[in-house]
Amino acid sequence: MQTLQNDTFLRALSRQPTDYTPVWMMRQAGRYLPEYRESRKTAGSFLQLCKSPDFATEVTLQPLDRYPLLDASILFSDILTVPDAMGLGLYFEEGEGPKFERTASDEASIRALKVPDMAKLQYVFDAVGQIRKTINGKVPLIGFSGSPWTLATYMVEGKGGTDFLNIKKMAYARPDLLHHILETTAQTVIQYLNAQIAAGAQAVMIFDSWGGALSHNAYIEFSLSYMQKIVAGLTKNNDARKVPSIVFTKGGAMWLEAQAEIGADALGLDWAVDIGQARNRVGDKVALQGNLDPAILLSMPEAIEKEVANILASYGKGHGHVFNLGHGITQWTPPENAAVMLEAVREHSKQYHQ
Repeated sequence: MQTLQNDTFLRALSRQPTDYTPVWMMRQAGRYLPEYRESRKTAGSFLQLCKSPDFATEVTLQPLDRYPLLDASILFSDILTVPDAMGLGLYFEEGEGPKFERTASDEASIRALKVPDMAKLQYVFDAVGQIRKTINGKVPLIGFSGSPWTLATYMVEGKGGTDFLNIKKMAYARPDLLHHILETTAQTVIQYLNAQIAAGAQAVMIFDSWGGALSHNAYIEFSLSYMQKIVAGLTKNNDARKVPSIVFTKGGAMWLEAQAEIGADALGLDWAVDIGQARNRVGDKVALQGNLDPAILLSMPEAIEKEVANILASYGKGHGHVFNLGHGITQWTPPENAAVMLEAVREHSKQYHQ
């Protein structure tokens, strides 16, 4: 078993004392890095990058090599590996994002959905194992999955960035069919995340990218209840250490109290909520992760440092805060601006941990 040299991130997720506020960035291995763009060019396609453990390891480690102040790494993969393994045929069109060859849009195709053999996702688990070995205890490795609702939106609509009308129509007209998709997907995600943990992931995160598109009652029924089921089914300890879980609903600030009750260790916040108010609302039930607007990284160092300081001050003294962006870093971010953010977090956060 490797000795973990920096466990600040894991301790913060369990609301244990830390010397400073740990930080990582959603989508930290990505298109804003020139070294990533080179790797993608060599791999030939985004899917080749994901499906090759060697490439996935290479790009996962690139931000760690560039930014020594990162306190965690996150597996380089995609949330849509799960519906791909369920037989929907994932592909990417240049400049248009992910699409599926087949959709779960009629009763027959929906009833045919089954939990796939995890061997179809072995390339992900191989990547997790290889990354853990290569990182060699420098920082923890985060595994992840999409939430059942978010995955279902892609499975029904066939692509992202839609108005959600097809899946919402199903939710209201045929909730039985949507629940079949969600239940099958939830059981798949439980096995998928537990296999990532067994392969070496030291924390796991559930990305509910589209939960904020739902009405209040629909969010509880079709999104949160299934994330609760996943959290309950997760492996809680591995390598003689707790494996914390993070749940993140983009646009989900109105449901923080309900999210804090599902058993996850931490909640991710987007930039629309004040982190101090969020902390007051959830109390000491969960840690909080977030929540700098990623667009600020397109601006000036002074603006970045000021906003970092504002967020840290809003959270205030005490533990249980993991600094992050409120969503993924944009591809147009100058890499040096990400460094400004990381340095500002380290410099300004120490005063809140004395």
